[in-house]
Amino acid sequence: LEEKFKVETRTIAVDFTTEDIYDKIKTGLAGLEIGVLVNNVGMSYEYPEYFLDIPDLDGTIKKLINVNILSVCKMTRLVLPGMVERSKGAILNISSASGMLPVPLLTIYSATKAFVDFFSRCLHEEYGSKGIFVQSVLPGYVATKMANIRKPTLDKPPPEIFVKSAIKTVGLQSRTNGYPIHSLMGLALTNLPPWICYKVTMSLNKSTRARYLKKTKKN
Repeated sequence: LEEKFKVETRTIAVDFTTEDIYDKIKTGLAGLEIGVLVNNVGMSYEYPEYFLDIPDLDGTIKKLINVNILSVCKMTRLVLPGMVERSKGAILNISSASGMLPVPLLTIYSATKAFVDFFSRCLHEEYGSKGIFVQSVLPGYVATKMANIRKPTLDKPPPEIFVKSAIKTVGLQSRTNGYPIHSLMGLALTNLPPWICYKVTMSLNKSTRARYLKKTKKN
């Protein structure tokens, strides 16, 4: 960023799976006027799995809640007061299409991303009239390491393409899938009978689970 755009940057290195990081972040942000907060940190399962069979279940519960929920609330807590004081600002919270409807075999991830969506929509109603734009972004698959997708496709764009598309919705849509094809998929999700969505996602995730277990010889 410094080299390409000639702007000053500041890095605060923390582990969002832990809870004792926010005083350090607060100190690092001291004196800065934060105009835009992007809550992009996220964590999912290594592979789709039944709730009770998730490896290190207790640890996974804690990590996903800390990363996907606590971070969004705490970072918003740190930055929002300054935005309210200046009567302007934007908070972009990265949820997931998995938060639009329950996704079996990704139960904790789906539930935490649903929280991000609801939290964002509530905040937008609370603070929109105070000059704060809060957006819930619900992407489908993007070709990232977390999604374990190496080769981008039309419906699984690389991060650069997704961001270029999603950024155009800032200030216009408080809730967006961020990418035209993901928007079509989201429209289908919300208009199909829930039992069909459950059946399809369960089938897909069971197949992914079976392939993973076969590959790692855990079955």
